[in-house]
Amino acid sequence: MTRPVLLAFAVLLSTAARAAEPRKTLSVAAAANLKTAAEELKKGFEAGRPGVEVALAFGASGTFFSQIQNGAPFDLLLSADREVPARVIAAGLGAAVDERVYAFGKLVAWVPPGSRLRLGETGLGALADPGVRRIAIANPAVAPFGRAAVAAFRSAGVHDAVKDKLVMGTSVAQAGQFATTGAADVAFLPYSVTFERELAAGRVSAVPEALYRRIEQSGIVLAGARQPALARAFLAFITADEGRAILAKYGYGLP
Repeated sequence: MTRPVLLAFAVLLSTAARAAEPRKTLSVAAAANLKTAAEELKKGFEAGRPGVEVALAFGASGTFFSQIQNGAPFDLLLSADREVPARVIAAGLGAAVDERVYAFGKLVAWVPPGSRLRLGETGLGALADPGVRRIAIANPAVAPFGRAAVAAFRSAGVHDAVKDKLVMGTSVAQAGQFATTGAADVAFLPYSVTFERELAAGRVSAVPEALYRRIEQSGIVLAGARQPALARAFLAFITADEGRAILAKYGYGLP
């Protein structure tokens, strides 16, 4: 057998061996505010790991905790706060050594194109105006950014004036949908989700960070993970240079 033929045969054997290797799927429960950033993080992580697939599920952090308690087969939780990972640890569903803050979330008010509401100039007091009929937030019972919005209303002294105007989504994604479809006049959302195509045309005003507790977004490898090594590797990727650059691109603060 000639040398070129031997080399070609070796390449074929190597390719066949790689094809025979079972694919590994990493199952990640990710806070809804991460959607756009997480899709890019997934691509970056998979690019350096042939045969690995990151399966992303998006929702409210508190809802994921309930699912994890009931045996949902996730390997990694990327929460929108540190409270849910703390509950995971307290319940014995994860270890403190496997928890890490990966980003700081930022709360903003989003209004559709053409809106006359200018909270960046007038402050949250403008929400009490009768012209503002509905205010969309994520359900504070399960969504950290919903709790941050309520805290901001209280700190600004407008909670009593706006509490009956609140419409609550099951997650920040649904709260955004309320505003884009006209079901709300304004939505209080993570800055990161305003990069999504459906929200890109709207106007964003930052909510002063002094009005709510800093939103520390934390990830934790779950005790029941089927791919614990991959989960730790993905969390390490997110908090390393490439992952941090992606998070910063979508408006996150970095620890």
